[in-house]
Amino acid sequence: MTASILALFAGAVVGLALGGLGGGGSVLAVPALIYLLGSTPAQATTASLVIVTLTSVTALVGHARDGNVAWRTGLLFAAAGIVPAMLAGAAAGHLPQTALTIAFAAIAAVAAVRMLRPSPAKSAGPVRPGKAGAAGAGLGAVTGFLGVGGGFLAVPALVGVLSLPMRRAVGTSLLVITVNSLAALGARAGTGTPLDWAVIAPFTAAAVLGAWDGKRLSHKLKGRTLQRLFAYVLLAVAAFMLIDALV
Repeated sequence: MTASILALFAGAVVGLALGGLGGGGSVLAVPALIYLLGSTPAQATTASLVIVTLTSVTALVGHARDGNVAWRTGLLFAAAGIVPAMLAGAAAGHLPQTALTIAFAAIAAVAAVRMLRPSPAKSAGPVRPGKAGAAGAGLGAVTGFLGVGGGFLAVPALVGVLSLPMRRAVGTSLLVITVNSLAALGARAGTGTPLDWAVIAPFTAAAVLGAWDGKRLSHKLKGRTLQRLFAYVLLAVAAFMLIDALV
């Protein structure tokens, strides 16, 4: 019973992050599964991909209805990242867990700092396939290496590299997360990692409901407020993971 309640609570928080911020789901889901629900890192990584994939699809539908998904940009990002994600995922399996955790924390912190830096207003111009493809390939490699959906890096990339407005970046990142997570799950399908569906099911259900609340929250807050909130969440998670890895 306790595990189910914890799963419901953690799932609601992950859903709020994905629905309102367009990312942060895996960043929050992996620590929750490990530290609150007793999963091993391998189980947590795979389970979080299942949870985040289903939740992202739900949130994506809502943002798409509002016209906040740049489909061409998102598909270029996602397509370019599929192969790098698979290759990086295979390489990550040969590295110590501590090294992966430290890398995870460092990347999250860098993304957070980038989001907190004030940037000049930019008008959304035509998408350059080469630029979108290069950014997507880099994102896919990091996603595969760290075993996360990648939204916490997709949002800064879509805002800072491709000059999408924050709300449109949030919606588009959900498309990228869905494709990247499906690719990562496909690569992990033959690993035989056991999954605790008694935890995954309530976690996912709460996350899906939370995603709708997060979407409504995104309409009530300014884009810059969302950006700063997202950054502070990333900094907190990065600090926690780094301390845990080093202590």
